[in-house]
Amino acid sequence: MENAAIEEMFETLGPISIRRMFGGKGIYCDGVILAIEVGGEILLKGDSETAAELEEAGARQWAYDGKGKPVKMPYWSIPDSAYDDPDEMARWVKLAYSAALRTKK
Repeated sequence: MENAAIEEMFETLGPISIRRMFGGKGIYCDGVILAIEVGGEILLKGDSETAAELEEAGARQWAYDGKGKPVKMPYWSIPDSAYDDPDEMARWVKLAYSAALRTKK
């Protein structure tokens, strides 16, 4: 995904930075990673406070194959409905940033 498109998705947070990592990109706000881009898909940071809400909205938790069994990571797909609704996208982005701040502590 192009950086300009990523910046547009996260514009409600203000300035973000995008850094290359592991063949994808890390998306940061105020030095805190709140999302990653993997294979062209943006995945938002989630935690125990947001996981149920993300799952209920149809998001799926990202996992990779770790020696024959899936290893779940604290990143979630963006609910499909958010792509057509800037206000909903802003809500999910803010929840991801809140989760990232809680995780940082």
